[in-house]
Amino acid sequence: MPEYSLTAADQLHALASGRISAAELLEQTIERAEAIAPVLNPFALKLYSRARQAAEEADRKRAGGKAGRLCGLPITIKDSQFLAGYPCANGSQLLSDFVPNETCRAIELLEQEGAVIFAKTTCPEFSLTGVTHSDIYGLTSNPWNPARTSGGSSGGAAVAVAAGAGSFSLGGDGGGSIRIPAGFCGIVGFKPSFGVVPREPCFPSWQSIVSYGPMTRGVADARLFFDVIAENFSGNRSPRLNRKKIIYSEDLGFAPVDQDVRDAFRRVVELMRGDGFGMINDDPGLTSSVKTWAVIASYDAAESARGKGFNLDYLGEVARGFIDFGEQFSADDFEQAQARRKVIRRHYEDLFARHSARILITPTLGCEAFPHGSIHPEKIDETHIKMPWLDWASFLYDANLAGMPACAIPMGLGDEGLPLSLQIIGPVGADYEVLRVAEEIERLIGWDNSIVTPPAADSLGQTA
Repeated sequence: MPEYSLTAADQLHALASGRISAAELLEQTIERAEAIAPVLNPFALKLYSRARQAAEEADRKRAGGKAGRLCGLPITIKDSQFLAGYPCANGSQLLSDFVPNETCRAIELLEQEGAVIFAKTTCPEFSLTGVTHSDIYGLTSNPWNPARTSGGSSGGAAVAVAAGAGSFSLGGDGGGSIRIPAGFCGIVGFKPSFGVVPREPCFPSWQSIVSYGPMTRGVADARLFFDVIAENFSGNRSPRLNRKKIIYSEDLGFAPVDQDVRDAFRRVVELMRGDGFGMINDDPGLTSSVKTWAVIASYDAAESARGKGFNLDYLGEVARGFIDFGEQFSADDFEQAQARRKVIRRHYEDLFARHSARILITPTLGCEAFPHGSIHPEKIDETHIKMPWLDWASFLYDANLAGMPACAIPMGLGDEGLPLSLQIIGPVGADYEVLRVAEEIERLIGWDNSIVTPPAADSLGQTA
């Protein structure tokens, strides 16, 4: 098996043992990236020259006994994230000339530990939608079926990891933007508690709801990278696994869910019950939070665009529509929506408290990846999806609004042969508990991304 297809932990073991050098691993990864790029289009900016210098430095540090925790590991970051001296278009023609002079703190932490950044990944314009398509970079496709969406906004990140071009990508999630593409592409996506991973310097929009987090092939890798970037985490990094009480809900009482997703979710619940977990069927007692989220997200995006003085005539259709939608709301509407966040958080706190539990599991999404050509599925189950209020990502907003950690992991394949995903949520600060339970569920399900290969990506050829 080529090293580029291994997990991050296995790649690091290969590097530490001398089985492969950082320079060799990078060249394998670049070859793989070049093989998938023409069909899947996950890369916004290739940083090969910079990466080769970093890989050579990583090999020198290993030889000198000064290797960091990620020394020599090829990774990607998102187009929207600041890397000093390199373009940061955030998927928009309007920002095609923008080059930040500072680097995001989370990226600094990765590079301090020796990670080698070889590309920036695609996102939709301003990272505003759950599919990855923009006028500047085009369409990013799903490695399981290129006719389907990769999800978004961290779509390029998910595709790169799923297709074997780097074992990690740094994603960003303001309303599911890590978990949607992770779910659709069959990988792990972890949105940490709000504020745990430092984002600044960054674009000003969505400052109160976005978390940066790891997108990887397995939960152990997500924990590895979270250890590095969770600079602001002050809780327990080695929590005890509580098998006695796990809350579950297959629809939160309101979310549309396809039958194959329900069936897969029920199988996971039974696997957990059979393995000794105490399973409790309940939900927070809320209706969809899409209105609260949409007011905050669209108003904030509109305010940011105004503050930058953008000529909105040069925006793509989808981003322009999102910002136009935000123009209808007032500052009072925004403040009322922000106040609603406290109610949402309290409902989840009450849910966990009444069962003396710390974990809730749900589906990540109610459907498989849908065809290109729309920013949402036509319908889920028998529910026709009509924007803006009848939304298709109902399971995802509360974790952003309440600041809770949430991890998406693969839970099998659906009726159309595409990945289905499970979400594990915990109270604010329960990040390592979420990851611990996610790893146990991953073991029970038996999904291993070192073995499970997306068929479309596999057909693009294997490098030696």
